[in-house]
Amino acid sequence: MRPAHPIEQAVGMSYYVTETDGVGGRLRVADEHFRVRELERFATEPVDAPTDAYPHLVFRATLRGWDTNDFASRLSDALGVSRERVDWAGTKDKHAITTQLFSVYGADPSDLPEIDGVEIEVLGRAGRSLEFGDLAGNAFDLVVSDPERPENADRITAELEAFAGADERPEAEPDDATRIGVPNFFGQQRFGSRRPVTHEVGLEIVRDDWEGAVMAYLGNPAAAEPEGTRDAREFVEETRDWQEALERFPHRLRYERSMLHELAECDGEPEPDDFRAALERLPSNLQRLFVHAAQSYAFNLMLSERLERGLPFDRPVEGDVVCFADTDAPEGLELPDVDRLQRVDERRVRSVTRHCERGRAFVTAPLVGTETDLADGEQGEIERAVLDDFDLEPADFDLPGEFYSSGTRRAILVRTPIEVTGDPIELSFALPKGSYATVVAREYLKVDPVSLG
Repeated sequence: MRPAHPIEQAVGMSYYVTETDGVGGRLRVADEHFRVRELERFATEPVDAPTDAYPHLVFRATLRGWDTNDFASRLSDALGVSRERVDWAGTKDKHAITTQLFSVYGADPSDLPEIDGVEIEVLGRAGRSLEFGDLAGNAFDLVVSDPERPENADRITAELEAFAGADERPEAEPDDATRIGVPNFFGQQRFGSRRPVTHEVGLEIVRDDWEGAVMAYLGNPAAAEPEGTRDAREFVEETRDWQEALERFPHRLRYERSMLHELAECDGEPEPDDFRAALERLPSNLQRLFVHAAQSYAFNLMLSERLERGLPFDRPVEGDVVCFADTDAPEGLELPDVDRLQRVDERRVRSVTRHCERGRAFVTAPLVGTETDLADGEQGEIERAVLDDFDLEPADFDLPGEFYSSGTRRAILVRTPIEVTGDPIELSFALPKGSYATVVAREYLKVDPVSLG
């Protein structure tokens, strides 16, 4: 274990679990160097199924150079419908080639536009829209460009194989596959790779400080941003002159500009409800993301503290809360089912350890919300200490509208078979939904998170 990059430490990822120096290099030098394909589990009816019963058109899109949110906006504009009628199972990055599912309420195949950088395959119709739970996971093919120490890749793989724990393979997994494990951190892009502020916005929301949340988003200039953008953020922090700030913020920052429009239209000084209204001008999924990022930051800190205390990730200790495996997962994918939880008391440690070794159970930590029950024992001490540092408790997540969160739990370890090949280095692996490819890649590269994309 060694200290992580300072930018990662700022979002709760305090350590690498591997000691070997990273291979260096960069990801996403070209879009084709970062390929993502969703592992789907969403049933559809034929495309000619009756639209009254199956109003959602479902299609698979391969996107080159498109952020999921931007593509959804472009699609809804072309169809002349609200963006809220476009749904998907997982959000993907712009600098990649991604293959993922979308659904559109009330659309026909002939309505779908031709869009540069997009290939569309219509799959059929469904009685409901796609949701996050409809995605089982993602398969990744990553190319590491310009590695400085490629010879270190094998040693890093061996260390991650040891971190994965006892090597009792699920029946569907080949005996000769190299299975690695990493802490199931939320990756840097959850918080913003170049400007990690989403968790700061979320923490202000949970503290019921709507003005603080707006200013955390509009202000907070980052060194990685263009000079004009930094100047605009500094201006709005110093002056609260919403109308003049509109003139200064670049048009490409459309979310910030939307918030500024709302504030500029206020009669007099904005009240807390006005600041909340400014946040509610943003897409609903982005509103949810703010609170989710705050939860993710706390989760990362809990995992880092567990690492620091030397507690295991591949098996429980007394007081842990575990979840069990989703039996409907695609072959070879370890997919936790956080709806099936069990608290581990002294009597159960040994039996649950066997389940964890076989990929049938997973130790968890909370994404804190209104319904969260914290762990007992040493893990419970960690969870309570993190919340105490933020002066938060589960009831604080009882928030209005899209900001409300009941919470859930999440596995603290993610394991996957991996292939590490070639010159340049290529990493091929699959992860369950919600887990980040960059959390695997960071152990290999050990570079500034900006180089991970």
